[in-house]
Amino acid sequence: MKVAEVGNVIEFRNGLRGIVEKVNENSVIVDLTIMDNYLELELEDKTVVNHKKYKIIAESAS
Repeated sequence: MKVAEVGNVIEFRNGLRGIVEKVNENSVIVDLTIMDNYLELELEDKTVVNHKKYKIIAESAS
């Protein structure tokens, strides 16, 4: 299992996507505001996702 890094875009739970802001031992903190339909979904702007529950969509540019 590859662990995401800060700046990676990940996908989790039925297609939600976000940018990784912080990597913890067992999870990542993700900013969801990059999604086009973010406001329609009425979600919090950040969430925590376990490393086992996401896949990396895009690597960070750095």
